[in-house]
Amino acid sequence: MNFSIRLVSYVVLVILIFLTVIASGTTPRRGVNPHWHSASATWYGSPNGDGSDGGACGYGTMVDVKPFRARVGAVSSALFKKGEGCGACYKVKCLDKTICSKRAVTIIVTDESPALTKGLVHFDLSGSAFGRMAVSGRNTNLRNRGKISIIYRKTPCKYPGQNIAFHVNVGSTAYWLSLLVEFEDGDGDIGSMQIKEARSNQWLTMTHLWGANWCIIGGPLQGPFSIKLTTLTKKRTLSARDVIPSKWTPKATYTSRLNFLK
Repeated sequence: MNFSIRLVSYVVLVILIFLTVIASGTTPRRGVNPHWHSASATWYGSPNGDGSDGGACGYGTMVDVKPFRARVGAVSSALFKKGEGCGACYKVKCLDKTICSKRAVTIIVTDESPALTKGLVHFDLSGSAFGRMAVSGRNTNLRNRGKISIIYRKTPCKYPGQNIAFHVNVGSTAYWLSLLVEFEDGDGDIGSMQIKEARSNQWLTMTHLWGANWCIIGGPLQGPFSIKLTTLTKKRTLSARDVIPSKWTPKATYTSRLNFLK
């Protein structure tokens, strides 16, 4: 009898332990958002500055004007992805409740930054973007801390009134055509890029050069050119038909009628 009681008690205890383990493994901890990730952040330039000129993505003076202005940021290699992460947008916010606002700041990847802590993603923000993470009146205090802990998550890029544009880079010829992609909303990043010549049904794969710059070697290449983009994050595809005219010129920018969120 005593043995049977002990056996039943043991079985009940094992079941309770099993249920506790299952519950703890499936119930998220209170206050933890699985979509946010830990990172560190610093800032550069002037305290109220817009950020770097140019940068490793190749956007040049675009970073000085809206919608990029004061929203640019450099990221470490885990997010930069050898340039394929250029143009992606992230929300960032700091964690110290004594000085940090609950408001997240949206930044656009325009440059690369070294990781200051091994294994941890790093953001190097403009002085303006960094300061906006603080509560009202504490912007300078937050910047004075230099390096802080933050959380971040990817967010869709939004360029109201803007369509995807293609800038023909300096040095482009009928045998070497290099393009910079601008104002890509949604994922913001580029996983692959293809081009189609006039009177052709064949899509030719372009090569990723650096940053947001892609090229095609061959020729002589004949326009008008259609461009097909595939995003890196969600593999979404967009085709801009005859977006680059037959009489294209280097340093010119050609705007499509499309964007991913339209």
